[in-house]
Amino acid sequence: MTRVTLLVCLSLSAIPCFAGKPKEWDPFLDSLQRRTIQWFLDVTPRNTGLTPDRWPTPSPSSIAAVGFGLTVYPIAAERKIVSRREAVSRVLKTFRFLLQRPQSADATATAGHKGFFYHFVDLRDGTRAWNCELSTVDTGLLMMGVLFCQTYFDKTNPDEAEVRTLADSLYRRVDWKWAMGNAPSIVMGWKPEEGFHTLTWYGYTEAQFLYVLALGSPTYPLPRSAYEHWLSSYKWARHYGYEYVQFAPLFGHQYTQCWLDMRGLQDAFMRTKNIDYFENSKRATYSQWTYMKENPRQFRDYSETIWGLTACDGPGDTSFVVDGVNRTFIGYGARGTSSVWTNDDGTITATASAGSLPFAPEICILALKAMRGKYGDRLWTEYGYVDAFNPTFITPSTPHGWFDHDYLGIDQGPIVIMIENLRNGFVWEVMKKNPYIVEGLKRAGFSGGWIDAAKNR
Repeated sequence: MTRVTLLVCLSLSAIPCFAGKPKEWDPFLDSLQRRTIQWFLDVTPRNTGLTPDRWPTPSPSSIAAVGFGLTVYPIAAERKIVSRREAVSRVLKTFRFLLQRPQSADATATAGHKGFFYHFVDLRDGTRAWNCELSTVDTGLLMMGVLFCQTYFDKTNPDEAEVRTLADSLYRRVDWKWAMGNAPSIVMGWKPEEGFHTLTWYGYTEAQFLYVLALGSPTYPLPRSAYEHWLSSYKWARHYGYEYVQFAPLFGHQYTQCWLDMRGLQDAFMRTKNIDYFENSKRATYSQWTYMKENPRQFRDYSETIWGLTACDGPGDTSFVVDGVNRTFIGYGARGTSSVWTNDDGTITATASAGSLPFAPEICILALKAMRGKYGDRLWTEYGYVDAFNPTFITPSTPHGWFDHDYLGIDQGPIVIMIENLRNGFVWEVMKKNPYIVEGLKRAGFSGGWIDAAKNR
């Protein structure tokens, strides 16, 4: 029996409860966090604050990556990687740049509309790139970073006061009611050429934070019925030994909790199951860990210490025979496993296990260290882990498997944030002080945990 198997009993009642950093802090996490923070500092232009979607492959900025970058700067200040003065300078330049970008219903020469931003924007001028959609969820990720900075920079000096004022301007102008279109809740996106997307954000996905933002808005709040629509199609099922709300890629269980401490908080659905979303994410993490340990599709290197499926880069769209099996591979895509669907082409990413560090540090830290030890500098670099790798993708030019050469902002961000939340709950504690976030959680029907504790003080 291995060390990991000894640590973890697969019965549901035996899942260990970790509510903070482990008893013994592993300095490897400091090294990983520092390297990943440096990526944001080095690749984000100081004059715009627009973090690229990926690097070093040329790309526009992802507005979601900007939100993660905004969250990283205060963490960098807390870790003494940059000064507080530099962190506030980066945030101010980002806020000023975003507020100066044109907003209109035009198809070109604009950064967004109704307070929302396009998914991808040009690194030079911040205007729409790739004819992409006005993205509600990506704008939401930006706003989580905006509100985090608003709350963290609480000093009375002029620069930090301006951060708070500009954050208010960015958040308050987002017209969440408009983003419902004619739907019962928030639509996924809008294009000037086509109008609103036909799908809404409903069921359990990464977008739960979007409803907290929208319900808490003092200017364009959504009705409570929008969140009820979100809850209406949850899929509660057992998968690889664990019962939880199903969503296959791990990022869906991680993004909201990058910023929000869901321990002890329950909405209408979770009250019926007598758990919280933190526990739900823990179960999802263990379910995926079990799937990869059992390795039903027999991909190379899957084990109890080499695992992690989520949205990430991939080796490309192709099929060929490996180890006597015809394998189909894909490029960028959402990978994961659930009772609803499984998408798995043998591609592993470190951000999957790193993003679950607060939920299951005992298996996540082992995985991160095992990946670094096994693959060395093909995977582990000056900026932490490259985005993804696939040991099963064996060709004459990739005899050791495929290893990415890019880093993605939306995958680098959770690594930095979740290490800090595991360490001391820093991001969670800051966000508990933001009145918009607290109001959004209450309007969604959340109670218990720190919300009730705050009311009783």
